[in-house]
Amino acid sequence: MTSDRVLQVSVSRGVATLTLDSPANRNALSRAMRAELRAALTDALADDAVRVVVLDHTGRVFCSGMDLSEATGGSSEDQGVREFPELLSLVWSAPKPVVAVVRGPARAGGVGLLAACDVVVAASSATFAFSEVRLGLVPAVISAVVLPRMTTHVAHRLMLTGEVFDAATAAAGGLVDLVAPDDGVDEVLTTQLTALAAGAPAALAETKRLLRARQPELAFDDLLDLSARFFAGDEGQEGIAAFREKRPARWVPPAG
Repeated sequence: MTSDRVLQVSVSRGVATLTLDSPANRNALSRAMRAELRAALTDALADDAVRVVVLDHTGRVFCSGMDLSEATGGSSEDQGVREFPELLSLVWSAPKPVVAVVRGPARAGGVGLLAACDVVVAASSATFAFSEVRLGLVPAVISAVVLPRMTTHVAHRLMLTGEVFDAATAAAGGLVDLVAPDDGVDEVLTTQLTALAAGAPAALAETKRLLRARQPELAFDDLLDLSARFFAGDEGQEGIAAFREKRPARWVPPAG
C-alpha cells in the first residue's frame, strides 16, 4: 500500500530531518505539503531530543514554490497566500537552528522557504529564481524573509528580472551560506550539524532570538494583501494559466 504523505520525517542523533517528498509536482507547496511541514516542524520544535532541524528533499527539485495546479478560481485562500506566511514565521522564529539543503532548483515560494532558515547549504548545480513577476505575481510574502538575507541591489535585480541564477550568485548575494560540489553536500551538511549541535540548547535559542531581534520584524499584513490581490487579479490568473498551458503570457513580446 502506498502512502499519500508528501513529507518524510526522521529523527537521529538529535537531528530531525524533514524531507520534501513530492517529486511528481516538483515538491511544490501544495495544501498537503504546507500542512505536513507545519505539523512536522511543530513536533520537532517541541521535542527536547531534537537539537537541529534539517529541510531536505527527494527528486531533482528542492521546491518549485506554490502548487499552481491548486491556484484556480482566483481564490487567494485556495492558493495558500494567507497560510504560507505562518509556515515561514514558524521556521524564522524557531528556537532551534533550521538548516536547508538545496540539491536542485528552488523557485518563488521555495526560495522563501529556504531564506527563512538559519543556514542554507546548496549544491553547486542548484539554481534559484524569483519567478513571480513572469507569472503576473509579486514576491511580496517571501520578501519578508529574503530581504534581510540578501544584498539589496542583488535582490532588486533578481526580483525584477525573474531570471534564473546559480548557486555562486546566490552565495555572493547572501541567499545561500555554503556552496558544495554536488557530491560533497552531505559532507558539508554534517560539518554544520556537528558545529550547531555543539552549542547549548538554551544558549542557541537565546542567540537566535538576539539575532532575529536585530532584523526587521515579519510584518505580513500589507504583504499578504498585495500577494492576494495579484494572485486573484487578471495578470496573476493569466500568468498561472500560461504556465499551466506551457505558453507565453499575453504580455510577453513576440519573438523576433
